[in-house]
Amino acid sequence: MTDQRSFESLLDDYLTYFKEHPINGTTELLYEPANYILSLGGKRVRPLLCLMGYRLFQDNTDTALPLAHALEVFHNFTLIHDDIIDQAPLRRGKETAHIRWNVNQAILTGDVMLVKAYELFTDLKTSDSNKIKLIRGFNQMADEVCQGQQLDWEFSSMPHVSESDYIEMIRLKTSVLLGFCLYAGAVLAGASDREAGILYEYGVLNGISFQIIDDILDAFGDADVGKQPGGDILENKKTILLIELLHRVEGEDVMAVNHLLVDDQIQSEQKVERMLQFYREYEIEAYARERADQFRHKAESLIQQLESVDTTQLKTFMAALHQRMK
Repeated sequence: MTDQRSFESLLDDYLTYFKEHPINGTTELLYEPANYILSLGGKRVRPLLCLMGYRLFQDNTDTALPLAHALEVFHNFTLIHDDIIDQAPLRRGKETAHIRWNVNQAILTGDVMLVKAYELFTDLKTSDSNKIKLIRGFNQMADEVCQGQQLDWEFSSMPHVSESDYIEMIRLKTSVLLGFCLYAGAVLAGASDREAGILYEYGVLNGISFQIIDDILDAFGDADVGKQPGGDILENKKTILLIELLHRVEGEDVMAVNHLLVDDQIQSEQKVERMLQFYREYEIEAYARERADQFRHKAESLIQQLESVDTTQLKTFMAALHQRMK
């Protein structure tokens, strides 16, 4: 049975590999923002999930380190472009790449990070058929992430979005990557299609839960999120909070909420505080947390089907992430 020290060991292994493999090239300015955004850290959830998916079936994770790093590089590529689209000033409490440099530089750096992620895939020590399987899976996942980003952007100009559409958007934009990290690690280690498929869905369901919680933390200004407090409110983003509020709001509050959404003259602090008052009045946070728990419980039920390997470490890791986000 594994314990918390196992997480630290895997993280140490990845961070050592990360430090020894910076993104380099002859045009220094192209790669400097890439190493900057990667150095901002975070929980390194994606490479850890990849390594844990691998270690469910193989003991030595050295073979999986290039794959884990490829997925972290890809993730940070999406963050650079996402921050540009959202015009976000902060990422993990620091200036975003397009603010520290400029938009054009950030776009080019993001592009080259995607190329570097593919290069890492070509270095994998596995059979050609397995490598093709992983690259095809990666391509599908990357395409879905772009679909999710497109939906998120389209939602910004739509007056109403259903909760099911929102769930599908966050599944594509953020959750399929978490699922693929577990899937890819398992495939590289020789897992069966059934085993890898269960791990994929387990990651996706937890990812949806994480994103709902992240929306809650953004709205209520958690200091540890490293983002602009109330940023989603200021952008009128169609999070589960706003969607459910628009579903529940009644009487004179309907006009008041709509006024907050359309009046550009309202000061930012006033808009955030007034919207939070509506969230509290209509018990929106409690509803959102309940929905997050439902997806988490679905994931916990699903992982029970994976009886051929010891999933204790993986379940403990996911539980720790949920606890840390409360």
